[in-house]
Amino acid sequence: MKIKWYGQASFAIQDGSGRRIVTDPYDPDKAGYKPFPDAADIVIKSSSSDDFHDNDHLVPKRRGAKVIDALTVAQNGGRIDTGGLTFRAVEAMEHRDHPSGHPDQNAMYRFAVDGIEIGHMGDMGNEFSDTQLEFFQGVHILLSHAGGFPVIPLPELVRVTRIIAPNLVIPMHFRTLRYKLRNMYFISEFLRYFPEDQVDFASDCEAELSLSDLPQPTRALVLDYY
Repeated sequence: MKIKWYGQASFAIQDGSGRRIVTDPYDPDKAGYKPFPDAADIVIKSSSSDDFHDNDHLVPKRRGAKVIDALTVAQNGGRIDTGGLTFRAVEAMEHRDHPSGHPDQNAMYRFAVDGIEIGHMGDMGNEFSDTQLEFFQGVHILLSHAGGFPVIPLPELVRVTRIIAPNLVIPMHFRTLRYKLRNMYFISEFLRYFPEDQVDFASDCEAELSLSDLPQPTRALVLDYY
């Protein structure tokens, strides 16, 4: 499996057959990250009402590509099978005190690629409920918010990580030199919560992983943005 971080909450995850899933696509003009270079077979987004998470129309697509709204899945049974994969979703919400005054409903989701269970935090901004914690049990890789408000506080991320105990935490949704807004922490704040000997830094925006390679206990893997 290959995983590439484009920026914000958007990743490309490619399985051994070349099938590519793109998560939570941003708007390059608003977010500051580059346009999407890779064609997707499946695009999954945590909602359809957020310019930093729902721009499936800006992702190049292969013939027959599918688009999944995870919130719709969460509100209609919590599971969908498409493109040979199963996606599960659970409802979430932006921070209750969101600056807009209107926190959006969204969804967190999970799926498996090459035997690796991947969980994505969508646009979650509050403490996890027991239901949400249970939803992520068994994930190998947690694509995790790392920028603080308006997504989950970093102490809450530590609590969630200890309970879920994924093999890898890959941080996302934090401030970078390319990100246009200034409303989140840089990665240095996230790193204060993880011992130095439990953090690895990729030299690129992409990493290749296999189930047998995954560490235990939990480590953090910091990717560069595309």
